[in-house]
Amino acid sequence: MCLIPSNREGGYCTATTLLGKNLKMNREYLLCPAEGGYKMSKRPVDAGSLKEGSYVVIDGEPCRIVEAEKSKPGKHGSAKVRITAMGIFDGVKRSIVVPVDQKVDVPVVDKKVAQVISIMPSSIQIMDLSSYESYEVSKDTIDPQIADKLSVGTEVEVWEILGRRKIVRTR
Repeated sequence: MCLIPSNREGGYCTATTLLGKNLKMNREYLLCPAEGGYKMSKRPVDAGSLKEGSYVVIDGEPCRIVEAEKSKPGKHGSAKVRITAMGIFDGVKRSIVVPVDQKVDVPVVDKKVAQVISIMPSSIQIMDLSSYESYEVSKDTIDPQIADKLSVGTEVEVWEILGRRKIVRTR
């Protein structure tokens, strides 16, 4: 995927002047159709529409929402939402307070089925069963209960979020 940093804010537009290619732009990146098409890693959503169990990006880290509390508008302000979330990869608790109508980034979770090819001391090599692409996943991101069940040939569910991968469960 070809990512070009952008300074522009706003929705989507088509830019044909840059490199003479058809490029689409979201709030942070210009995404070009090379290497697999228009694949977005996150999308903007109103903060008021988020609920427990959904996902949000806080401080650049994808998180699962554990609590979303809305407050009423006051005399001199708008309604706010307090979002408390746990990091998917690091397990750190994070929270933000934003107006209900403000846009926040929600990560796009790409769920895939893969097979374990080899187990190394610091990582696990797996192969995507749909595209036959091989890649490594760090053992640091794997839950110890799942790591005990892994062996060569085991099928696993892998989540790809913001360019990082995590083994979620065995199949």
